[in-house]
Amino acid sequence: MTAHTDVVAALERIAPPQLAASWDNVGLLVEPLAPRAVRRVLLTIDLTEPVFAEAQERSADFIVSYHPPIFAGIKRLTAGRPMSRVVLGAIAAGIPIYSPHTALDAAPHGMNDWLLDALGPMIVRRAIQPAPFFEDVGGPAAGVGRIGELAGAEPLSELIRRLKAWLDLPYVRVATPDEHAAGRPLKEVAVCPGAGGAVFEGMKGIELFVTGEMRHHDVLNKVAEGSSVILTEHTNCERGYLGVLARRLHELLDGVEVMVSAVDQDPLRVV
Repeated sequence: MTAHTDVVAALERIAPPQLAASWDNVGLLVEPLAPRAVRRVLLTIDLTEPVFAEAQERSADFIVSYHPPIFAGIKRLTAGRPMSRVVLGAIAAGIPIYSPHTALDAAPHGMNDWLLDALGPMIVRRAIQPAPFFEDVGGPAAGVGRIGELAGAEPLSELIRRLKAWLDLPYVRVATPDEHAAGRPLKEVAVCPGAGGAVFEGMKGIELFVTGEMRHHDVLNKVAEGSSVILTEHTNCERGYLGVLARRLHELLDGVEVMVSAVDQDPLRVV
């Protein structure tokens, strides 16, 4: 029998909690009062009410929500609040909720590395903000964001094509200086899942920045400094990694079915 504590141990092996940002809330957020046998795990980016309903319909015994549904301090759990209803429902059903968030981003072979892989083979990769204790948790690829040097320089149009195919997106938003739009090949890229503006702050000389969202003036500054920016919307550069996480968990949890939510989606769409 696989216990909920076994699932927690597997997640902590994949994404050590000590890699999480200091402001984040990662780990086991809802714990059952008694040990819970786990046969099915559901993965999602956001634990919305439709996703929780799906978890119950699919008989999930454990929910992994990439974004923590409990983040800031909670003063009350009431039925009038959507997120409170989800947490109360999980408690009532005895379903554990775990969030790996920025620990999964920073971990070796985690979401940062997966997003960097979208752009092509890299001959060099490093963390933008290396984990200070990286030697203890997996080597030099641990930390916030990634910078990579492509094996071969490519025009922006080709990098956009690769990214859209990797993320299965019909559109992305692009801001670019004239020389990149004209086809000058690019070699060095930086990525950060979600909202990368703060991570990219002060970085110069990088030819391409890829993230989900950035502030308008941050984009303007990057272009003025000679860099291109690709924005995918926040969760569109995260969701595809759930399939990778499902495979990694399946390898560590014998006899456990790991499912990816079918209803989890980015709240924004192009119309």
